[in-house]
Amino acid sequence: MSNYRTTYDEWMADPLSFWAAAATAVDWIATPTESVVDPQGLASWFADGTCNVCWNAVDRHVVAGRGDEAALIYDSAILGISKTLTFSQLLDAVELFSSVLRSHGVAKGDRVIIYMPMIPEAVIAMLACARLGAVHSVVFGGFAAHELTVRIDDAEPKVVVSASCGLEPNRIIAYKPLLDEAIANSRHKPEAVIVLQRPQLFCELRPERDYDWNAEWSAAITRGDRPECVEVRSTDPLYILYTSGTTGKPKGVVRQQGGYMVALVWSMKNVFGIGAGDVYWAASDLGWVVGHSYITYGPLLAGCATVIFEGKPVGTPDASTFWRVISQHKVNLLFTAPTALRAIRKEDAGGVLPQKFDLSSLRAIYIGGERGDPSVIKWAESALDVPVLDNWWQTETGWPMTANPTGLGTIEVKYGSAAVPMPGYDIQILDAEGEPAPIGETGSIAVKLPLPPGALQTLWNNHGGFEESYLTEFPGYYKTGDAGYIDQDGYVFIMSRTDDIINVAGHRLSTGSIEEAISTVDQIAECAVVGVADGIKGEVPLVLFVVSDGASAKSAEISAMATSAVRSRIGSIATPKIILSISRLPKTRSGKILRSTIRKIANGEPWTMPPTIEDPSVLDEVSAALAGVGLPEKLGTEGEI
Repeated sequence: MSNYRTTYDEWMADPLSFWAAAATAVDWIATPTESVVDPQGLASWFADGTCNVCWNAVDRHVVAGRGDEAALIYDSAILGISKTLTFSQLLDAVELFSSVLRSHGVAKGDRVIIYMPMIPEAVIAMLACARLGAVHSVVFGGFAAHELTVRIDDAEPKVVVSASCGLEPNRIIAYKPLLDEAIANSRHKPEAVIVLQRPQLFCELRPERDYDWNAEWSAAITRGDRPECVEVRSTDPLYILYTSGTTGKPKGVVRQQGGYMVALVWSMKNVFGIGAGDVYWAASDLGWVVGHSYITYGPLLAGCATVIFEGKPVGTPDASTFWRVISQHKVNLLFTAPTALRAIRKEDAGGVLPQKFDLSSLRAIYIGGERGDPSVIKWAESALDVPVLDNWWQTETGWPMTANPTGLGTIEVKYGSAAVPMPGYDIQILDAEGEPAPIGETGSIAVKLPLPPGALQTLWNNHGGFEESYLTEFPGYYKTGDAGYIDQDGYVFIMSRTDDIINVAGHRLSTGSIEEAISTVDQIAECAVVGVADGIKGEVPLVLFVVSDGASAKSAEISAMATSAVRSRIGSIATPKIILSISRLPKTRSGKILRSTIRKIANGEPWTMPPTIEDPSVLDEVSAALAGVGLPEKLGTEGEI
């Protein structure tokens, strides 16, 4: 039996008492006695408490006698190596690097930008900042120089921590030239740049500004100073995380220390069912919110081992990589994106590869980051014989808004749904006037204020932008920017971003529902649906799809199958007017399909290269494919292409 409903009702009845009880699961320097909600609905969680997140993530496990247990498991599928750091070894490393940072003047409240690949040193740098009370901002290693410049100017870091290069399948990405260009173009100049020289590519260091990680490390050992954890207020910022696709004034999500810590500890136990001694693997990047919450802080706060994976679900070397990692490191829970599972399924539609590994340690898979279409979930369930559970959240919230909670006891799986709201989130569907929509009707998804511990309460140096982006349209609510509906059982269905709702001859259709219908066609590995302008109907659906490996049908036949699936599952009004087969879809580095960019290209609108795109050349392929059908002029005619 699940305790979900009882737990959620307890929160609804007395939210402040609920979170006060949850706060007893972490160590405080000054125990909080109150949380404060202002008239606007913004919260200062555990307002009078003081704490240190690094202490809770590392030190306290060593003090409790668990120093010899695994903390970080680094697995590089690209290099073919792995190594494990115990909590004691992690503490030693964090103390040393906090000494390095302090030697360069980093103190409480200072900002540090971390621009590194998926290696243990990146996590060590994050924790060292937390130890000192400094505010870190992790930026994807290899991020474009302009985007890095924007973040440097907004965060104004005292120090930047980087590496000489990142590794991708069959290529090495030099980080230092990008970093040098970013600093040269920035208004703010960091006082120091600390660079880890990776043996795959050494870079030149500028003597007036740059410092070698290993030399600084050795100097810290010689000094022998071991900085203690700095006391910070619960409401002080732990980190700034910039949302992807930032233009103009950047949107730097600010994460409060104490509330975030409490929320993650609660979620690890109650959502994911994970605790001390377990092995948790979030197959994401440290530059995304998943990397912050469930590679670094969540697992370590819970006292379990966390996997840092440098590789891809396919191509490093093949589609069995995930199963090898799970088997080798006895992973208990995998958190990944549906795109990763689709990529694996594309190469192993029969689900043969998992059978070659001992996956008995695996209890469940959680998917997040984008909609999980039922076809890929059912494939994974069949291939792996474990529950595949959905959840939904955002950079802004920091932890799941909805989930099927293993820790509270799983509930019925409804395919296509991101399950049910978690305590802290009063989720409602609002119509265009901001009024509650009827059950089952699609509208804007909003969360009644206040947001729970762990969720943002402002943007870095831009509270006005925070209010405008999230609070203004629906007063009293946080606007998620997503569209969907809630069914009669309280399950939440995330259908698309609100700007992906298309209006076909007066009918509001979710692109997500059309994609879900198309994904039932076995011959299609993945697809993207966007709305394009039409002189008669206003908008019509356009479909790009990737054919599954080994598909026997021709593209025209597969297009017909897709059309039939949409007509039978949704209705003729949703019938796509253009369906194109394409070799691959444009995606971010975390696997999200760049639908908004596809839509702009298809409609002949101006567009810019998304900073988080994994391979920019894919957009050339998309542009060429769409140009071949004469968009948008040919829209409005009947028939599929």
